[in-house]
Amino acid sequence: MFKKLIQKRLEGYVKKYFQKHPEVKLVVVTGSVGKTSTKTAIATLLSTRYRVALHKGNHNSTISAPVAILGIEYPENIRSPFAWLAVFAAARKRIKEPTGVDVIVQELGSDMPGEIKHFGSYLRPNIGVVTAVTPEHMEFFKTMDIVAQEELEAANFSELAVINRDDIDGEYAKYLTNANVDTYGTSGLAEYRFEEDDFTVEAGYKGKVIAPEFDVEGVTIKVVGEHSLRPAMGAVAVAVKLGLSAGEIQKGLSLIRAVPGRMNLLKGIDDTIIIDDTYNSSPVAASSALQALYSLQVPQRVAILGSMNELGDVSADEHQKLGMLCDASLLSWVVTVGEEAEKHLAPAAKARGCQVKSFRSAIDAGTFVRGVIEPGAAILAKGSQNGGYVEEAVKVLCVMSEDIELVRQSPSWMKIKNAIFSKF
Repeated sequence: MFKKLIQKRLEGYVKKYFQKHPEVKLVVVTGSVGKTSTKTAIATLLSTRYRVALHKGNHNSTISAPVAILGIEYPENIRSPFAWLAVFAAARKRIKEPTGVDVIVQELGSDMPGEIKHFGSYLRPNIGVVTAVTPEHMEFFKTMDIVAQEELEAANFSELAVINRDDIDGEYAKYLTNANVDTYGTSGLAEYRFEEDDFTVEAGYKGKVIAPEFDVEGVTIKVVGEHSLRPAMGAVAVAVKLGLSAGEIQKGLSLIRAVPGRMNLLKGIDDTIIIDDTYNSSPVAASSALQALYSLQVPQRVAILGSMNELGDVSADEHQKLGMLCDASLLSWVVTVGEEAEKHLAPAAKARGCQVKSFRSAIDAGTFVRGVIEPGAAILAKGSQNGGYVEEAVKVLCVMSEDIELVRQSPSWMKIKNAIFSKF
C-alpha cells in the first residue's frame, strides 16, 4: 500500500511536469534486450544539438522511472517516509523551475504483464522505441505473444513508434495499434539501417547510414558485433525525427561507445581481447555475442557462458540451443558458469565437439581460462544479471586500470558476491 501511494504521487508529479513544460520532448525505450545501449546511443546522438537528460543506470521500474524522468536522485532507503517526502519536495521544485533540458530519454522495464501498459496511463512520449521481443521473465509471461503485447504497448501509447525490425518478428505487428511506425536495424528490411564497408577491432565499423530522408556517408561506429550496430540505428531514427542533420548524426555516431558490461572491449593479459558482456544474458543476446566472437580474426577464441536467468519453463531448451551454436572449429574452449549452463548448455556444446569445462564459480572459471589462453586470443564473457557474476571472471583476465568499468562493483554488490563465492 505504501509503495502504491508513493508511485501514484510520483506519476502525478510527472504529469504536472510535462503540462508545465510542454516544450520538453520525451523519448522512451523498452524491449526485451538492448534498452540501456539504445538509450545511451540516442542520448549521445541527440546531445550534438540538444540538452539531453537520461539516467545512466537502469531505473526503469514503475516506481523508479518517474524519479529518473524528473531527474531526482533515487532514495537509498526506500522504506523511509522522510526520504520520499524529500523526493516529493524536489519534484515540486523541479516542476516550478525553468527546465534545463530539451529531451528526456527514459528506459521503461517490465517484470510481468501490464507494467508497460501502466506507463501509458500517465506518459505521452513523443517517440517510443522498442528494441526487441525475445524471451524474458518467462516464469511470468509464459508465452512470446504475451511478451510481444507487453513490449509493443510503448509503441501504441507514443506519438511515433520506432521498432527494431531485426529483433522483432513480423508476426507481432498484429499487436500494433499505432499506424505511425518506423523501423531500424542492420538488415535490408529496416528503413533506417547501416551498410558496412569495413571493420577492425581498433576502429569499429565504417560504412554509411541509409534513411528515407537522407543518407549519411563516412560513418564510423566503434562497437563490436552486428547486433551492437542496431542501438545506433535506433538512435539515428530518433535523431532524424527530431531534426538532426546528416553532419550532426555523423558526429554523434563517432562518439558512441559500448556501455560497461555490454559488448565492451577490454584489454586482457598477454595482448588478449575480452568482450565484456556480463551485465545480463538472454538467448538472443548470447547468440549474437557468440557470432561477434566468431567474426574476430584471432589465433584463439574462448567463450565463458553463464547461466541465463528468468527463462522459466523454456530454460533447458534455450540453454541447449545456445550450446548447439558453439562451434568446435571456431572455439578452443567453452567454459560454463552456473547450474543451468552446466546441466543443459555444456552437454549440447560437447555434442558439437567442443572442449567444455564447467564451474559454479566465475572466479574459478576465470582462473581456468587464464591458464589455457594463448597470446592474442579473444575471450567472450557473457553472464546474467544475478547469480553467475561473470564480471568476476573478467577481473582475473583483464589488465585492470582506473578507466576499466565493470558492472556490479559497488560495496553493496561486492558484499553479496563475496558471500556467494565464499561457499565454493
